[in-house]
Amino acid sequence: MAKRSEKFGEGVNPQDKKKISKEGLHQAYRIFKFTAPYKGIFFLGFIFLILSQITTMSVPLLMGQMVGSILGPKSNASGISSLASASPMSGQLQGLLKDGVPKFDLDQMTILFLVILAAQAFFSFFRVYTFSRVSERSMRDVRRALYSKMISLPVTFFEKNRVGDLMSRITSDVTQLQDILSVTLAEFFRQIFTLVGGVCLIVYFSGKLTLFMLCSFPFLVVAAIIFGKFIRKNSKRVQDELAKTNVIVEETLQSVNVVKAFTNEQLEVDRYTSSLEKVLTWALKTATYRGSFISFIIFVLFGAIVGVVWYGGHLVQDGELTFDKLLTFIIYTGFIGGSVGGLGDMYAQIQKTIGAAGRILEILEEDSEITIQPQGSSNVIKNVDIKGKIEYKNVRFSYPSRPDVAVLKSISLHVKAGNKIALVGYSGGGKSTIVGLLMRYYKLSGGEILIDDKNINDFDLTALRKNIAVVPQEVMLFGGSIFENIAYGKPDATVAEIEEAARKANAYDFIDSFPDKFQTIVGERGIKLSGGQRQRIAIARAILKNPAILILDEATSALDSESEKLVQDALDKLMQDRTTIIIAHRLATIRNVDTIYVLKEGEIAEAGSHDELLLQDEGIYSNLVKMQFENNSISA
Repeated sequence: MAKRSEKFGEGVNPQDKKKISKEGLHQAYRIFKFTAPYKGIFFLGFIFLILSQITTMSVPLLMGQMVGSILGPKSNASGISSLASASPMSGQLQGLLKDGVPKFDLDQMTILFLVILAAQAFFSFFRVYTFSRVSERSMRDVRRALYSKMISLPVTFFEKNRVGDLMSRITSDVTQLQDILSVTLAEFFRQIFTLVGGVCLIVYFSGKLTLFMLCSFPFLVVAAIIFGKFIRKNSKRVQDELAKTNVIVEETLQSVNVVKAFTNEQLEVDRYTSSLEKVLTWALKTATYRGSFISFIIFVLFGAIVGVVWYGGHLVQDGELTFDKLLTFIIYTGFIGGSVGGLGDMYAQIQKTIGAAGRILEILEEDSEITIQPQGSSNVIKNVDIKGKIEYKNVRFSYPSRPDVAVLKSISLHVKAGNKIALVGYSGGGKSTIVGLLMRYYKLSGGEILIDDKNINDFDLTALRKNIAVVPQEVMLFGGSIFENIAYGKPDATVAEIEEAARKANAYDFIDSFPDKFQTIVGERGIKLSGGQRQRIAIARAILKNPAILILDEATSALDSESEKLVQDALDKLMQDRTTIIIAHRLATIRNVDTIYVLKEGEIAEAGSHDELLLQDEGIYSNLVKMQFENNSISA
């Protein structure tokens, strides 16, 4: 299992929810720059937001006017004047007034109310639609940028980070950004608009009543701070534990064969259940704080409304306030209370968004090993004519995670173009590392590797790897069709080229025997095919790529005799006139290579042909051959 970096550790990560700070806002701004191409649509959505909120804020005024129309002209006159001055349609409304006497009766007020509601529905629809267009398109760009960055990062990055952790960046974190763009941001401005506009209007209606109502605000603010701290902390723990449960699911499903082979289904269920119990514990704690907070807010909020009704009722009885104004005031008080309660959640959402933006930027700021071109742009890779001559000069290497452990110690070897060499030795000797360095998966600690007398670091990385094909022991196929898996070696290949590659790989016959032929779905990791079939698909893919350099990483070690013969025949065709590096444990398959290099503890202990190495009675290779011969005799 690859080690996990501190950036994406399982422990409590303080970046999961950042406090709103200058640095955090700057990070969020850098992510929101993805909305820049759609700023026109965003601005239009903001206009619809303002219009929608204006119509919404008109509702309490209109309610007051309807009550005024019911109560009589006297109370309605002052109310209509207020509506006329506050409404964006003030000119038309004022034109309907004459000497302070309204021309609106109850029926006319109802029609006006319905018109305002229709306008609100119209503005709300386009507000939602325009913000959704911006968020969907922006998040498409973020996902593409994030995936393009991930796919262009070096192998060392993926060795340090778990796939499940990286998946959460492109799923949950991007979804968090999408939510704030499509919903939270608009709601945040709506609540601010409601709060500011509502306070201004209730001050206009009654300064005394407003001052009385605002006395309850300090209790709400203090409660939001105290409860919010505990709610955020516990919500964070819930997310941490939930992430661990997802990792368990991911690991067990990916290795389900191992789980079943060791009959550990019960163990995994118990492990998952234990993790879920932790999620439940923290979720219930969070629910306790959230429920207490909501109960407190409801008590204070409705208590404040009761107080406003009590105090306002006395003002009405004393003639300082009309009943329709009191009703309008009470409705606005509810609007303001709702916006205050909503702002707490908005603040928490913004915090989470800043944290998500920071985690996404962590990946976007990593150094890529190749450059991904935008879709539709000219992405022509300059072809490099490689003959296949390879030379390692005093190559030294230690893995970045273990710099004190030397994996390779001054390795020097030479491969002529078109020749075949084999790397053998005990596990951990450095065989796979040698070919990994040739692919430039890692940076050398010392020395240099030359291809055609040119340092590999001087090649374009993509062009270099296009000239190298790898046939591994454990073939990884994609879950699509056989055709798609073979075509992966050359995406623009014709049907005839793919069929010819299958023939050369001894794969055509078994493919043709399937009902769906080349369109047969292989399943995840190629699970629907046998080991030998998967291996021949991989060989066909390599043949189609037509590389100058071929790497065979124990390509036949896990096959039965019949499959091995078919695969070996295909490999013999593939190796013709190509520089080939073979990593082998089955020494019988490398008798005809030009040179065999025997590695021991990161050094070349022996080198020569099969016959030359056999003559060394106490040699490592000679002993390995004897051991395999004895084992085969016993098995027979």
